Amino acid sequence: MKQMRPSDERLREVFDTLEPYIERRYGVPVIINDVPDPFTGDLDGSEIHVDYANELETAVFIIAHLFGHTVQWNLSEYARHIGDGVQNPSDEKLAELEAYEREACSYSLQLFHDAGVADLDQWVADFAACDWAYLKHFYKTGEKRPFRSFWKDGQPPLEPRMIPDFHPTRWLSRWQGIVV
Repeated sequence: MKQMRPSDERLREVFDTLEPYIERRYGVPVIINDVPDPFTGDLDGSEIHVDYANELETAVFIIAHLFGHTVQWNLSEYARHIGDGVQNPSDEKLAELEAYEREACSYSLQLFHDAGVADLDQWVADFAACDWAYLKHFYKTGEKRPFRSFWKDGQPPLEPRMIPDFHPTRWLSRWQGIVV
């Protein structure tokens, strides 16, 4: 059975819930602005930037996903550098990158739940799987295919991961070469 994409109305409600929750609860500003191409969002450890040209659905995933990476970056120097210079990675490196991405998505799902959004778990899992498939293809080939060409409904569920205490600290932003 084909999964239903959340309505734009629901996605607007979720965005309008997550954005202030991230800012209020974690002290991480979510800034809507022009993010340098080819990125749709950016992070530096203390702020999350979302490109103003994103579709609403993409923007919702980006703020939650980049929040997950913000948590990781503030807990681990390794997390801040895992994506440095990745080209044609080994299977071992791909497994590390996948674990890093899944962990960020698990923090994202916990963020949804903590903010009172409990009806989009499957959507988050499907978007996360699409994101990983896109990144894996890019890492292996250097080719940027349309994001949605990797979408598959009904992906395995994610497990929410408790968000540990962290202190938002500015590191480097993605466009400075840290994460693709």
